[in-house]
Amino acid sequence: MDLTYTEEEEEFRARLREWLHQVLPGLPPRPAPDDWPGRRAYDLGWQRMLYDAGYAGLHWPVDAGGQGATPTQHLIYLEETERAGAPYVGANFVGLLHAGPTIAAVGTPDQRARWLPPVLRGDEVWCQGFSEPDAGSDLAALRTRAVRDGDTYVVSGSKIWTSHAEVADWCELLVRTDPDAPKHRGISWLAMPMDAPGVSIRPLRTLAGSTEFAEMFLDEVRVPVANRVGAEHDGWRVTMVTLSFERGTAFVGEVVACRRTLGQLAAEARKNGRWDDPVLRRRLGRLSAEFGALWRLTQGNVSEAQRTGGVPGIGGSVFKLRYSHARQELYDTAAAVLGPDSLDLAREWNLDRLSSLSYTIAAGTSQIQRNIVAERILGLPKGR
Repeated sequence: MDLTYTEEEEEFRARLREWLHQVLPGLPPRPAPDDWPGRRAYDLGWQRMLYDAGYAGLHWPVDAGGQGATPTQHLIYLEETERAGAPYVGANFVGLLHAGPTIAAVGTPDQRARWLPPVLRGDEVWCQGFSEPDAGSDLAALRTRAVRDGDTYVVSGSKIWTSHAEVADWCELLVRTDPDAPKHRGISWLAMPMDAPGVSIRPLRTLAGSTEFAEMFLDEVRVPVANRVGAEHDGWRVTMVTLSFERGTAFVGEVVACRRTLGQLAAEARKNGRWDDPVLRRRLGRLSAEFGALWRLTQGNVSEAQRTGGVPGIGGSVFKLRYSHARQELYDTAAAVLGPDSLDLAREWNLDRLSSLSYTIAAGTSQIQRNIVAERILGLPKGR
């Protein structure tokens, strides 16, 4: 992994920085957190601007509609957009960082042509239908059934933690197509239209007051067999591709954001007098080193994904495990910096502190990540 920048990469940084300087002042105000139609329109509008400027799907392969940028250019893009305060992917999160890369890696030419351009153009939003109420962290224990009926699957069951279901056009959906197979087999990965008859959504309100995910109920929903990504009953393998992206590269922009937050916390501590506390200064210093190391790990994961055809490796579990806890520690430190103001949800960082509690659960719990690291990286025997 080469951590230096070439002249061409620095020129790319300069062009991107200038473009951001020109377009960001003209963006409309960000919608309120609970205005999901407004947030969808805002996020899709920003995605369209990226597409028109040639920055959409920057690191996606050219044959998937992307720009085929190098890993370093991708990281420069993340650094510069975060430093400039550009919008994050928002409602486009699942399509751009989960479903889209999965379809690009595993889908047929027809599937890639149908679903990838609308994601890149900012025309369609995806949600994730993986978790279920009775499966817990054991994703392979899912029960949502898909019974084949000619050229369609008839799907019944329920999902929970369905990210962005309220405003989604499509859902990356895991279903059981062979109930008699071992639980890691007999699963299929479907692209389900959210306007299909039989789909109903019930938003769930989080501790932070957000409704960014929901319960989803499926009552004999008909999904074309042509919408299956990968072979029938081979959905677990496809799911591992999706989770590789979710754990390995989907969080990279957030690492940059956390490093920026650290600088802001230090500035706030100097302003309100808490900088005189040596324990607090040590916490900030240790977190600075922690996120610096996570950024280097991110660079390694992105570079590895490029070398192996675009799919991140199991090193993503190492990153996800440590990042989840480091993010929680970051916002616990923010509470120490804010003091009594840490109880005011209108103050910056306090809602982020509440949302950070979910990071040791989302994208695979920390316990699951430890098992992956132990068994697949360290070669330890499976627990009994």
